[in-house]
Amino acid sequence: MNTTTASAPELATALLDALKITPENWHRLKNNRRARAQEQVAAALVYLLKGDDAEALAYLQQAVGWLDRSVSAPPCPSHAPKKQQEGGADNP
Repeated sequence: MNTTTASAPELATALLDALKITPENWHRLKNNRRARAQEQVAAALVYLLKGDDAEALAYLQQAVGWLDRSVSAPPCPSHAPKKQQEGGADNP
């Protein structure tokens, strides 16, 4: 392999960076199942290439969940009910 050519882990990380949903785009993309699955698969590839099979599998399972609609986005913390934000019964 040419020394100027990026390694597979570097390429996978670059792909993840390109597909990562940023805080600025979270509201727009939080329910976009394809975008969320793409981000999860890219993260899985990074972990797989690092040799962390368990973490890769967890990300792949999350990606499948987005695609088969078994998971959904959690609510935005800034839109949580006021009681929860102020330390309600669940938040001492």
